[in-house]
Amino acid sequence: MALYAIGDLHLSIGTGKSMEVFGGRWIDYMEKIKTGFASVVGPEDTVVLCGDSAWGMSLAAAREEFAFINDLPGKKIILKGNHDYWWSTASKAYAFFAQEGFSDLSILHNNCYFYGEDAAICGTRGWFFEEEKGDAHDKKVMDREIMRLEASLKAAGERTKYVFLHYPPRYQGYECPEILELLEQYGVPMCVYGHIHDKGCAFAFTGESRGTRYRLVSADHVQFVPQKILN
Repeated sequence: MALYAIGDLHLSIGTGKSMEVFGGRWIDYMEKIKTGFASVVGPEDTVVLCGDSAWGMSLAAAREEFAFINDLPGKKIILKGNHDYWWSTASKAYAFFAQEGFSDLSILHNNCYFYGEDAAICGTRGWFFEEEKGDAHDKKVMDREIMRLEASLKAAGERTKYVFLHYPPRYQGYECPEILELLEQYGVPMCVYGHIHDKGCAFAFTGESRGTRYRLVSADHVQFVPQKILN
């Protein structure tokens, strides 16, 4: 049993938004995702998908993308990204997954998942400077994300807490102090995130800061191969 993570699959089956328009690593990316999963993930493993999983504008419109994800090896835990327009509520997602027989899909949202004997999978979407406007709406969104992350961390109890986000809490000169404070307060040893692509990856923060190690797992950055987080 092992825990993996990858973000930003940006699956497009019949939506007309294939990432192949960007060329380079994105050419034939869906086949690369299949190959990448098959090369490392077993049926007993768990993979956290760090947002931007499917381009469908609704759960129904994203059905083929979810079928693709469900058929990949391992149990998949999905969190929200900024391009997951299909996202409504966790309860609606679970009802849809059950209706369609997608038994290997779960949602990370105001909750956590226990892993092994003493670890917990925690997380939320997060928030980022490119979205921040400094107005009342922005503060409301930020407060909600902080609340969701802390709810996830609290649900983990005394277990070691591994945090998965879509947005990076640190990027170039930007820091999200509210999220960084929670990571430090709860003794999070690792924070895994996506969202950053292409040339921006060179400016992504990786390594350790204030006791937390940061890892970028955007699909194109990791050659479409899920990255091992824990055995």
